[in-house]
Amino acid sequence: VQEVLDMALIAHAATLESRVPFLHFFDGFRTSHEVQKIDDLDEAVYREMISDDLVYAHRARGLSPDRPQMRGTAQNPDVYFQGRETVNPFYQATTQIVYKAMQKFGKLTGRNYKPFDYVGAPDAEHVIVAMGSAVDTIHETVDRLVSMGEKVGLVKVRLYRPFCVECFAKALPAGVKTITVLDRVKEPGAIGDPLYLDVRTAFGEAMENGWLNWTKYPKTFGGRYGLGSKEFTPAMVKGILDNAKSATPKKHFTVGIEDDVSGSSIAYDPAFILEHAGRKECMFYGLGSDGTVGANKNSIKIIGDETDNFAQGYFVYDSKKAGGITVSHLRFGKGVIQSPYLCTNADFVACHNFSFVEKYDMLSNVKPGGVFLLASPYSADEIWNHLPDEIEKQIIDKKLKFYVVDAVKLANELDMGSRINTIMQTAFFKIADIIPESEAIELLKKYAKKAYGKKGDDVVKKNWDAIDGASGAVFQVKVPSQVAGKLKMPPIVSGEAPEFVRKVTAEIIAQRGDNLPVSAIPNDGTWPVGTTQWEKRNIAVEIPRWDPSVCIQCLTCSTVCPHAVIRGKVYDADKLEGAPATFKSTDAKTKEFEGKKFTLQVAPEDCTGCGACVHACPMKAKGAIKMTEQIPLREAEAENFKFFLGIPEYDRSKLNLATVKGAQLCRPLFEFSGACAGCGETPYIKLLTQLFGDRIAIANATGCSSIYGGNLPTTPYTTREDGRGPAWSNSLFEDNAQFGLGMNMTFEKFKATALELGEKLIASEKAPAEMKALLAEIRDAKQATSDEVEAQRKRVATLKDMLDKCDCTTCKQLLSLADYLVRKSVWIIGGDGWAYDIGYGGLDHVLATGRNVKVLVLDTEVYSNTGGQASKSTPLGAIAKFAAAGKPQQKKDLGMISMTYGNIYVAQIAMGSNTAQTVKAFNEAEAYDGPAIIIAYSHCISHGIDMRTGMDNQKLAVETGHFPLYRFNPDNVAQGKNPLTIDSKAPSKAFSEQAGVEIRFKQLQKLAPEESARMVAEADRKFKAKYALLTKMAAMYEPEKA
Repeated sequence: VQEVLDMALIAHAATLESRVPFLHFFDGFRTSHEVQKIDDLDEAVYREMISDDLVYAHRARGLSPDRPQMRGTAQNPDVYFQGRETVNPFYQATTQIVYKAMQKFGKLTGRNYKPFDYVGAPDAEHVIVAMGSAVDTIHETVDRLVSMGEKVGLVKVRLYRPFCVECFAKALPAGVKTITVLDRVKEPGAIGDPLYLDVRTAFGEAMENGWLNWTKYPKTFGGRYGLGSKEFTPAMVKGILDNAKSATPKKHFTVGIEDDVSGSSIAYDPAFILEHAGRKECMFYGLGSDGTVGANKNSIKIIGDETDNFAQGYFVYDSKKAGGITVSHLRFGKGVIQSPYLCTNADFVACHNFSFVEKYDMLSNVKPGGVFLLASPYSADEIWNHLPDEIEKQIIDKKLKFYVVDAVKLANELDMGSRINTIMQTAFFKIADIIPESEAIELLKKYAKKAYGKKGDDVVKKNWDAIDGASGAVFQVKVPSQVAGKLKMPPIVSGEAPEFVRKVTAEIIAQRGDNLPVSAIPNDGTWPVGTTQWEKRNIAVEIPRWDPSVCIQCLTCSTVCPHAVIRGKVYDADKLEGAPATFKSTDAKTKEFEGKKFTLQVAPEDCTGCGACVHACPMKAKGAIKMTEQIPLREAEAENFKFFLGIPEYDRSKLNLATVKGAQLCRPLFEFSGACAGCGETPYIKLLTQLFGDRIAIANATGCSSIYGGNLPTTPYTTREDGRGPAWSNSLFEDNAQFGLGMNMTFEKFKATALELGEKLIASEKAPAEMKALLAEIRDAKQATSDEVEAQRKRVATLKDMLDKCDCTTCKQLLSLADYLVRKSVWIIGGDGWAYDIGYGGLDHVLATGRNVKVLVLDTEVYSNTGGQASKSTPLGAIAKFAAAGKPQQKKDLGMISMTYGNIYVAQIAMGSNTAQTVKAFNEAEAYDGPAIIIAYSHCISHGIDMRTGMDNQKLAVETGHFPLYRFNPDNVAQGKNPLTIDSKAPSKAFSEQAGVEIRFKQLQKLAPEESARMVAEADRKFKAKYALLTKMAAMYEPEKA
């Protein structure tokens, strides 16, 4: 991390003098997201390193009408080649310029660098060549091995391009016998990876030029490591050097994995660990979004800034947006810390979520005599009867000091929701004995004010109260001499899960994915669907409990549920045979389901406990559903949910899918995702799969929806009973619309080819009359509704049986394409960062083609996935990253732009404001034979709201005019109807009401009240003007009366 800062200045100085552009690159996440105590550079160093004259010269070369020049001209073959060669002198001089800048920097700071730095034994026989964060790990290991008498070394590549052969040659020790070159990249088909090839070539040129006096090459090996942020440890470094010394070394190898397919991997001993005197290592297991990571970043700052300790922090996340596991790795001690790898021998381990004790082997990484802190609902006297034997045995065997704190209870008492971070942070400082407790409390309060001051005094006070309360809530457990023997660690997934889930997915869930061999991973990149159902995260503290005597069976709760964990079902009474004793059922209330039974059931182990269902319930005052502690209900409700799933789904053909209730009685084919608790995006995706999931293919832009929708270890898209369900793929970010268009064109081409083959058979004298009649029926069939699609599916199944019995080429060709005769609908899904910004050009192009593609924009008005950066959808006055003073421009109107084409179906929807309109828009968009775009207002944690009330925030956005609802349906024109239907009323509330309850707006009120008031007033005017424009457009589109 220190080197990143240093090289930035060196590169800047060098680029000004050399006039060659520099790419200052470093390892993403491993380096970019590590928190380190560093020596900052003062202004005098910057001024000494950067020549003002070179800055002035650089500016003078800039493009300006005051000194006109032509740049970027289109050159012809006669002069292009010569022009490319004119730059040679600049590149040839660059290495010396960089070296000079490094020398100057060293004199100013005492930190010395060279284009190629060698460390290790002067007479080293075995040398590694590497660059990036790995060099710190190798350096640390080489130093330890040299102290043990080994002749090993490391060449650090600082300047990769231009590659200075002479500098490289001079860096190598004279007696080197083996050189191992490490690359963090894979180039399939190449002789070797890039750095390896550079080094091999450098040997030859250096020998020819007399810079190396070898009579023959040293043995040279190429290794690949660390792809996708895979760990790279001292044990692996030693394994690499052991391979070099071996009598039978692998010339090209991988390290850190078990390659049982091509045999490329080398062995290493994971038990090789570097101990550092005076250094402490700590690990914290947290639940995504519980604040653990933020608290530990604060802890690192407190230790680093307020003591003379050096400190390092690194944070490991899974891919869930919230509710997944986070592991924080902290190191601190008196010396500089250069260990860019995870802790495996910790002095302190904390578990911030009690459910983890049944899932993860957390104590394998704590050293004997270490400390274990557990957030527990059980007291110090009760806890021993509620831990798995495996955990208890490690506590006893390792003689750990064991502490508990009921952080959830304290957080609830202080109205802090799920945020237990401050409580656990205080407990850490109380136990860890780094800073005296009284001093630690004062520092924690100081940093809490700094961290939460922008969120208001109330938030700061709650955190201060948490600090004071936590100090007295930590209790040491008197560890018995033997295990209680009451609980065993349960299997990661059910024994009923498919083999792949049991053998592969389960290992990833258990945080043991690093141990999976190459043969376990699908070689074509495809992963099975419907695997979230086996994960059973059990992260909810409370879950909804249904009271059938009060419930009106509206299924609003099911509609708004972000994770599809609360579902309704209508069925015949005889299906209750064999029901568990606690399974609840009541008579269905509506006339269409007369004589049927109804059940509302929750999946207790999949619920995130967001409470959105309870808040949205129209009968919440009477307790139709209410949040109840999960643990006492878990076992019974899990059994009930399993029975519920076994009850047959209601016949879709008898449901009115144009209604909210009809849609919610369809099984969701998107379930238990890793989205945030209370997510505003997922209810729309879930609804899409309930309506059309059996026939959709999804092109998903990178973003939140691709991470909770298509990331490992488990996948939320699933299938119905016949195995049909959404097909899903992600390409990149900016090209998603084009990617989806490609899907559509492929489906249409396959369908057209199938129809041509069908016509060929119809015209054939040899084809049976029955087949000809069926082919004609298939050709002419309508597929606008779900019932029509199902009818076509049956016809095609009959056709396939006929074709399977025929040996002619045409029949075989048609058999391979017959499924494409059933309608396939392509939905292109992404967020506003994609649709409004980076992917807008492609989206506009795709919509303008007129092809039958559907687009769903999950509009959170911010780049949610990357941390809340402003997009063109971000509204006027909202604070976001890159809009710290409130966004000065109004929100881009993507819907209005799309309507200008006239032939695109356009809808703006907000489920929390008008659920019926949402369902209607989805059905109309799917039915429209042409391009359609739905812009769905999606509340988000980035808005700074209570996610339980997200649907209320959606309603408020509509009522203020911030997000008007409408549908523009070109089909209406042909029917003599107005294509534009406005589904929301004129703004009835001032925008200040919305701005007053969302932190993204409230922050500006606190920072700059006058500017905030101006922006809110301006927003009010613009919202009213927008609604007036919509009404004028609707009047303009009104058909003339005959």
